Amino acid sequence: MRRKVYRRRVCRFCADKVTEIDYKDVATLRRFITERGKIIPSRVSGTCSPHQRALTSSIKRARNIALIAFKEVPV
Repeated sequence: MRRKVYRRRVCRFCADKVTEIDYKDVATLRRFITERGKIIPSRVSGTCSPHQRALTSSIKRARNIALIAFKEVPV
């Protein structure tokens, strides 16, 4: 039986050489949030730990000033 070889996901922010993750860029932040409003973990999204920390703080900041909803209500 062969083992599956998984390819390591590359951090999108490192690949694009992003220096700062902007909390006002809602389109980018929405890619890292589930439909329930949870932040996607770095092992799923592939972001490195420094960018994951910056992403988390940007999402929380955007939630505080109501750019992103805290929790999406299922209909």
